[in-house]
Amino acid sequence: MIYTLTTNPAVDMNVNADTLTTKKVNRTRDAVYTPNGKGLNVSFTLGHYGVESVILGFFGGFSGDYIVREAEKRCPVRPVLIDGITRVNIFVTTPEGEYKFPNAGAPVSREKQLEMLELLRGLDDLECLVVSGSLSPEMDASYYDELIDVCQEKGAEFVLDISHPHLADLVERHPLLIKPNDEEVAEIFGVDVADEGDILSALAHIHERGAKNILLTLGGEGAYFSNGEHVWRASAAKVKVLSTACAGDATLASFLSAWLGARDEVEPALVRAMATGGNVAMCAGLGDFALVDEIARSIEVTQLS
Repeated sequence: MIYTLTTNPAVDMNVNADTLTTKKVNRTRDAVYTPNGKGLNVSFTLGHYGVESVILGFFGGFSGDYIVREAEKRCPVRPVLIDGITRVNIFVTTPEGEYKFPNAGAPVSREKQLEMLELLRGLDDLECLVVSGSLSPEMDASYYDELIDVCQEKGAEFVLDISHPHLADLVERHPLLIKPNDEEVAEIFGVDVADEGDILSALAHIHERGAKNILLTLGGEGAYFSNGEHVWRASAAKVKVLSTACAGDATLASFLSAWLGARDEVEPALVRAMATGGNVAMCAGLGDFALVDEIARSIEVTQLS
């Protein structure tokens, strides 16, 4: 069974506004509230493609209750309940572009951190843990190591979609897959990604550090996937972007949905990933994936090596 862990979930509020200014009241419209968190989005997207998973996370207050209640309509949830209130993130789309206002989140005590580790140790069906997103306040980066320790004790694989600088050390634990973007690769691993030559060198460097597979996303410039032996390049979906808030999570999950069970079938997995991410970028939240098949026909995948 795949389990997804979101250490800092959120309720996302997406609204539209004609303008943002400090000189008058800014009226908004078309509010969309969604239970969110990178791991939740991974589970929701996996479910769309018929792949079962279970959601893990820390949840608190009225917003945490809302996330668990809404998520349970789509996937099983194993929550660890905390004090405090799960954060609410705000995304405002204007004619000039999208404004993002993420909040820090509720602190997670050490007691609750240990409770999650014990929950993981008790999972007899844990095959793969997808760890996504930022840490909650009061959580040290060493918590990632503790999660990986449990996975390795149980013989489970793990996937990392995190932007913490500690990822540079965590790749030495040989994750099955990491999904950085170009900015994260440059900042975390200290390598240039200005052109394709830089990208290929960066992928080789990260493999040397220990990562088994890398899905490098470049937003509107597409993505690269490397398994340490071969590298593929995928074009980006040409769509009108409304919100990028969930697109990366959907890209990862849709790739996993096709690739985990058939790891030699990289090209169809990349096509699905780029089409799904593009479709989600057109929506507030994850949307309904209605245009994935149409968008997929425009995606080009090339094996470079």
